[in-house]
Parts: sequence; structure tokens; C-alpha cells
Amino acid sequence: MLGSVLKHIRVFNKNTQLELAENLDISRSYISEIESGNKTPTIELLQKYSDNFNIPLSTIMLFAEEYDDKKGLRKKAKHLLARKTLDLLDCICKEDDK
Repeated sequence: MLGSVLKHIRVFNKNTQLELAENLDISRSYISEIESGNKTPTIELLQKYSDNFNIPLSTIMLFAEEYDDKKGLRKKAKHLLARKTLDLLDCICKEDDK
């Protein structure tokens, strides 16, 4: 799911894979592999995404977390996910207003 989120962030910000690769100083093919789920980004690369798109790393990391339903966390997880998603959308909208 994280690769899909990173792709959506890139596309929403109207970046091609090549443009993002140049900004993050990595190869376009590596971005493609991450977005398709074939590679897992490092925390350092996620920090670069965070800095590049001005989105808190914690918001990006939310999508990498897994929840244990056996402990009754489903409701809390849904609430947290909704809150973080709204935070992400707020960040994106603020960038659009600039």
C-alpha cells in the first residue's frame, strides 16, 4: 500500500517519475519499482519524499503500519487513518494555495 500512496502523492503534485527521481537523486526505475510494490523504500527515502512534498513523515508512514485486529484496534485504526488522511489532504491543499 505504501508504494501506491507514494505514487498518488507524486501524481497529485504533477510530477513525472523522472522529475521526482531527479529531485530525490535516485533512478526513475527505482521509483517505478517502489510504486509497483516490487521494492520497499528506506526510511531515508521516505524522509526525502516528506521534504520534497512538504508532508510530515508520520503521515506517509501511517500507510506502512499494520494493525492487529485481535486487540480491538480496528475502530481506533479507522479513526487514526481518517485523521491522518485529512492531514495529508490539508498539506496537499496548502501547497496548491501557494
